[in-house]
Amino acid sequence: MKTTNSPANGQRRQFCLLLVKPSHYDDDGYVIQWFRSAIPSNSLAALYGLARDCAERHVLGADVDLAIHTFDETNTRIRPERLAAMIERAGAGMVMLVGVQSNQFPRALDIARPLRARGISVVIGGFHVSGTMSMLHGVDDGLKSAREMGVSLFAGEAEGRLDEVLRDADAGALKPLYNYMNDLPSIEGTPIPLITALRAWRTAGGVTSFDAGRGCPFQCSFCTIINVQGRKSRRRSADDIEQIVRVNVAQGLHSFFITDDNFARNAHWEAILDRLIQLREEEGIKIHFIIQVDTLCHRIPNFIEKCARAGVRRVFIGLENINPDSLVGAKKRQNKITEYRKMLLAWKSVRVITYAGYILGFPNDTPESIARDIEIIKKELPVDLLEFFFLTPLPGSEDHQVLVGKGVDVDPDLNKYDLNHVTTSHPRMSPAEWERVYESAWEMYYTKEHVETILRRLVAMRGRATNAILLMTWFRGSIHIEKVHPLEAGLLRYKFRNDRRAGLPRVPAWRFYPQYIFETIGKMSRWLSMYMEHRRTYVRVKRDKRRLDYTDLALTPVTDAEMDTLELFHHTEAAEAFTARERPRAAAAS
Repeated sequence: MKTTNSPANGQRRQFCLLLVKPSHYDDDGYVIQWFRSAIPSNSLAALYGLARDCAERHVLGADVDLAIHTFDETNTRIRPERLAAMIERAGAGMVMLVGVQSNQFPRALDIARPLRARGISVVIGGFHVSGTMSMLHGVDDGLKSAREMGVSLFAGEAEGRLDEVLRDADAGALKPLYNYMNDLPSIEGTPIPLITALRAWRTAGGVTSFDAGRGCPFQCSFCTIINVQGRKSRRRSADDIEQIVRVNVAQGLHSFFITDDNFARNAHWEAILDRLIQLREEEGIKIHFIIQVDTLCHRIPNFIEKCARAGVRRVFIGLENINPDSLVGAKKRQNKITEYRKMLLAWKSVRVITYAGYILGFPNDTPESIARDIEIIKKELPVDLLEFFFLTPLPGSEDHQVLVGKGVDVDPDLNKYDLNHVTTSHPRMSPAEWERVYESAWEMYYTKEHVETILRRLVAMRGRATNAILLMTWFRGSIHIEKVHPLEAGLLRYKFRNDRRAGLPRVPAWRFYPQYIFETIGKMSRWLSMYMEHRRTYVRVKRDKRRLDYTDLALTPVTDAEMDTLELFHHTEAAEAFTARERPRAAAAS
């Protein structure tokens, strides 16, 4: 939408910037949306912080007020006609669809289509655009559709570049493509990621997010991070992080998700943790964090101990698999099965809850091998929560690039690229078998017996068992009740009759609303029942007079002898060979 010229009488004009983080569709074609979503969007926070800086600097001119509005569709209904009306009332503006992942791209197009029909300027950026530009030179049906409707595409990161996009939009001269993939910016000293308290409280627990760094040094073939954010670590300073924390605490937010793909490889990790420890221990500021790390983080002196002192309560670990051949095949060489127990026990010793990602569908996987591996994990690894993913060739990953280059069929529906659907073939399992083993994996891990084992371990180690109850309910219920991955779940599912994927019919109101009401009541009943089941188990464990004496194989301290006895090290020929190679190193270290 082209802006009008500045009024001759000196009146101020307004440019309305709408930042929208799209959700994506469920299997029935409805937008996945919640009363309270689980995970905040760091892309939205980063863009809002940059846009506020642009407004303060008056990048569109001293007579122009930049009015910024943010929307996260995972917890806010998006009506394109209302977005268009906001911009039309202002007389100028633009909609930026930010942080758009591959599975969210179809929804982004459905939001953009009616906006473009009314002449509203639209820009789409995020991992799908950046990953596709990086690995496939922008050759993608989704990007082609966006170009055909006049949507501008943004590849790369917006630090230092948002000014240009805003000025072009204000002049009615947006470029078809802004490609900065070969020029990733420094983020130290740049405007901080920020969302308003109003938006943060639309997440469960009022969680907000920030990135302390970007990029990852590893080479995992299924990962898009290294091809979108690069393999060179770029990071914020401890001063930057302190500012982020203080600004958020001032608006009543104390819970943070640090979105670095691997915080342990942030070169400033110690300075950052020292500053957070200072805020907690010397100033008494109550803050706590969720972070993501690799499986060798325990080797970094003082890292885990300082994380705990800084307020880290939960840590996500990319365990991925316990078969060394699968790990090497995916270029996940940094994962060493001989280090898994040491790492997990180190986190458990400081009372931090661990939840690990586990990928199903490596070439050697079969239903039988997956079932066996899960049982080994349950018995021998002291991980608290396990979440499963399909091995998915995400656009922007090396896996996807290789398959496309070889002409291998991959599912053309981007909406399925959420790590919760089969999107390509497997050498040993049919799509139906792969889907069945994925569903059964959740059931195998979260049995009543193993839920009790997890709680007994936490209580014995004086961990946060009550927090684990909520997390286990969330993980199990997301899959079995809501039929979505826990990363996309939330509290109380919203579903709107008219917010359905383009091309699918609208269900009559007389059928839709009664069905939605009864479905919601049924789901809430099942959620409550599942939580109470876990709660009863916890109460039984807490009342056990010998609860602090509990131990099992997973909690047993690591010894050299376990390389001869644990099934983890002998369940495949690859595990045997890897253990044999690592044995001399383990002996030397001891």
